[in-house]
Amino acid sequence: MEIELLKFLNNTDCKTPKNVLVIGVIHGDEPQGEFLINKYLKENTIRPLKNNLFYIPRLNFSNTRKNKNGIDINRNFPTKNWELKDFNDDYFGGYEPNSEIETKMLVNLIENNNFDLIITIHSPYKIVNYDGSAEDIAKIISNIVKYPVEKDIGYPTPGSFGTYAGIERNIKTITIEVDEKEYLNSLYIKFEKLFKFLENEY
Repeated sequence: MEIELLKFLNNTDCKTPKNVLVIGVIHGDEPQGEFLINKYLKENTIRPLKNNLFYIPRLNFSNTRKNKNGIDINRNFPTKNWELKDFNDDYFGGYEPNSEIETKMLVNLIENNNFDLIITIHSPYKIVNYDGSAEDIAKIISNIVKYPVEKDIGYPTPGSFGTYAGIERNIKTITIEVDEKEYLNSLYIKFEKLFKFLENEY
């Protein structure tokens, strides 16, 4: 399967649009992001856009945490704290950083675009986690999706996307951990508001 990157560019008189990237399904067993992004884009085909939005509905096409090569993409980014772990470890990040097609795609995308904000959709912790200098936008997103803000996820994340983009590249980076037990259509009500905010109010 080919990773889709869907671009929707500023179509208003805004002279200084922001570039926002939204990513779903970094872990294959956390499918909510794909549903939320695709439903939003299907139901909102014509809309004003103050900002430039980039959507990746599904990054990982496996149905497990790891990708088809048995690698946790969210531990495979070329960070200073990347670690080599045992292949059987749930958080195995590959034999070297940036080895996977999914990771390379995101690294290349970030190197070739000046993103103001990146959001990834995960589950199940029901929090808005942020990396780098994104506390301000994390609080706004928290008010929209009704999850508390947490700076620390609670355990080490060597080679993670948040470390790569948020800390080492200094891009405002948000991880929204949704409630895996909440009905998708209920989640969608929150995320429809969020996506509209990102497109025109952020």
